[in-house]
Amino acid sequence: MFEGAGELEPLVNLVFLIGTGAVALHGIKFRDDKGEAEWVHLLFGCIAAVFFFGVLFQDVLGLVTVF
Repeated sequence: MFEGAGELEPLVNLVFLIGTGAVALHGIKFRDDKGEAEWVHLLFGCIAAVFFFGVLFQDVLGLVTVF
């Protein structure tokens, strides 16, 4: 994802994965006082999850190649 980072690319990818993973978990698991999920938390949690899995599968594991 960050090809310009050079030798620090694995560290940048790791920090990005930790950040987006935390946002995704919080957004998807969040419930209000009544036990209901708020749509804004679910929306941003799902967006963060898409970025998390995109970086994980493409940059870290190398399973997906983009043209």
